Amino acid sequence: MNRTTLSLIGAVVALAAVTGFATIAAPSGGPDAKSTGTAAARLPVERSSLLCPTPSSSDLAETTYTSFTPKGGAADAKPGTAELAPAASGGKTAKKPTISLKVPGTPVTASASGPESPALVGTADGALAPGWAAQQTTKVNAGTGRGLLGVSCSAPDTEFWFPGVSTADTRQDYVHLTNPDDSAAVADIELYGPEGAVKSEEGEGITVPPHSTVPVLLSTLSSAKIADGTVHVTTRAGRVGAAVQALEDKAGGDWLTASADPSGSVVLPAVPADATSVRLVVFATGDADADVKVKLAGANGSLTPAGAESLHVKSRMTASLDLGNVARGEAGALVLTPSEGNKSAPVVAAMRVVRGLKDKQEVAYVPATAPVGARSTAADNRAQSSVLSLTAPGAAGEVRVTASAGSGGGEPTTKTFKVKAGTTLSVAAPVPTGLKGTYALTVEQVSGGPVHAARILTVMEDRIPMFTVQPMPDDKGTVVVPRATNDLSVLDAG
Repeated sequence: MNRTTLSLIGAVVALAAVTGFATIAAPSGGPDAKSTGTAAARLPVERSSLLCPTPSSSDLAETTYTSFTPKGGAADAKPGTAELAPAASGGKTAKKPTISLKVPGTPVTASASGPESPALVGTADGALAPGWAAQQTTKVNAGTGRGLLGVSCSAPDTEFWFPGVSTADTRQDYVHLTNPDDSAAVADIELYGPEGAVKSEEGEGITVPPHSTVPVLLSTLSSAKIADGTVHVTTRAGRVGAAVQALEDKAGGDWLTASADPSGSVVLPAVPADATSVRLVVFATGDADADVKVKLAGANGSLTPAGAESLHVKSRMTASLDLGNVARGEAGALVLTPSEGNKSAPVVAAMRVVRGLKDKQEVAYVPATAPVGARSTAADNRAQSSVLSLTAPGAAGEVRVTASAGSGGGEPTTKTFKVKAGTTLSVAAPVPTGLKGTYALTVEQVSGGPVHAARILTVMEDRIPMFTVQPMPDDKGTVVVPRATNDLSVLDAG
């Protein structure tokens, strides 16, 4: 065999090994029997990994974990398991899972109290792998970071962008790094402010032991006081899960998850109608400066905030824009697009959103979010506490929203919503019939242009609107796998 033939065979074998789905079909004898490839197939994943960071260091923390897989995976898939277990010290994962899911379609919950609750590491396989979602929601009634802190447990990766971080005296931002694998991971944390990269050797070569988590207080990486910054996490070896816990002295706290991949146009969903303050933070990831137009996509169309029509972002620098009470009683989403006559320089973005006034304030952080795509899920929802934000930045779109069975009982409910072009539809989340316990929300794209979604969960506590926002990008429950057929002619050395 020649080198080309060997390379081709190697590529097919490698694809099969990585995805677990690629197969070489036997010839059917039909008209396509000699074809070396047909249209690609979208198939459910066979294995998923999720990581949940350490919930809180507060003695007052009360944490709820929710795990859920939507129905509709591969019909012939084995039942499977989905478990999240503590990330233990010493490089060994604890044997007893904190939460274990047995069947798709119905969420399960678990709870923990105090500062000893660990980070969780888990996998799902079989019928429970496609679309597996988990969330941890923590309520802290007093002290620094008081509020509702929610985060969707995320898959491990090798790169993350977090615009919206801070090293100011009023903030305590921790970058949580969690390693799901059997070998150590090595990560770098880079901090960028308004003047560019902040020099620091403390963020280089951070070792994360196997099946363990490492929280890094951002202010220990540099003495610089940065009100609005951007963190870039990359790995030299292995992979990690990454999230930022942002705790404030007076306004509360929440989790900041990674921004969507750098792009010239981004959408930040879920600006609540009663938001009293919105601050936008943008970072230009490429070699060129970015000039972006800022618009609020509301219920009846898009408008440009007065005095905040655009933002110039220098290459590899962080820029911010105070939008104040931009919502003015109308829920919406921020849409950033390249200014006319400017190239589409890639950016990442996030916003700090405040609800309430004075000592009754509460804060949440919302990153730029990828579209729903085929399907997305928010795991932890409660009756009369969840609001769904749906934005169609371009063409109109239609989505199907399913409220799952409750963790303690109830029947699923499905509704379809149409989102007009350039608008945001903010609706009370559908609730299962006869709900008992908590439930999951699954959003599926039905037709039209891309729709961006996020779920706002609110819990009133002492007249404080404690809230958290979870973005809902595509769950990547399916992968595109090229179909292959048997054609021995490719083995001819020629």
